[in-house]
Amino acid sequence: MLKILVIDDENVVRNGIVLETDWAALDCEVVGEATNGEEGLAAIAKYHPDIVISDIRMPKMDGIRMLKTLREQGDQTHVIFLSAYNDFSYAQQAVRYSAADYLLKPYDDGDLEQAICDVRNQLMKKQQAGDERHEEDVLSHAALQKGDKSKLVSLALDYIGEHLSDPDISIRSIAEAIDISESHLSHIFKKETDYTVNAYITRYRMRTAMKLLKSRKHKVYEVAELVGYRDIAYFSTIFKKVTGVNPSEYQDRS
Repeated sequence: MLKILVIDDENVVRNGIVLETDWAALDCEVVGEATNGEEGLAAIAKYHPDIVISDIRMPKMDGIRMLKTLREQGDQTHVIFLSAYNDFSYAQQAVRYSAADYLLKPYDDGDLEQAICDVRNQLMKKQQAGDERHEEDVLSHAALQKGDKSKLVSLALDYIGEHLSDPDISIRSIAEAIDISESHLSHIFKKETDYTVNAYITRYRMRTAMKLLKSRKHKVYEVAELVGYRDIAYFSTIFKKVTGVNPSEYQDRS
């Protein structure tokens, strides 16, 4: 659910936006209100809204100055301006500071809702791109490539891939399978992949779990079993430690 902050010095206008918009249908909630840019900055710092809906001409600090201050602070909160003034300089400044949209009052029914939906789509694309980058970061591409690996490490990588669902896979079982000592396997594996064997297994399991969860073909407990975890609570703990979110949250937003 997106968090919305509404800023306007006119109570009637502000209440109209808050009370007359079907926020539930937009999967949004209004978390705060403000009457000028100064209050707006304080409210943004307090509530961390996803979208700010703001007037431009307001006492103490106008909307453009508020947006400029946000950008100078490195805050990329999406701001939708609603203005009764068809002034090109306002629109120009709004674009300069990356406003999400600029609607002239009185705007048509559905215009504000469309602007919010446009921001939602941007946020979803950004989240998806972030998840894909994170998925790649969970296990480096270089570590997965077998072309530059020795025969023994390539065999170890194959074994891990083929036995990923085995809860008992370990450096000992891998070493025995490819007929090499554990110490030698540990040395060459770390040298060629930059991972210890156990760290690689965990990361490979998490990378595979991310792909399975994203496909939505399996429940979380099924994914846990497919990547070698008998204890779903332990799986969830490891998954969150590696990715920053629990498996259910990751699947819901994929």
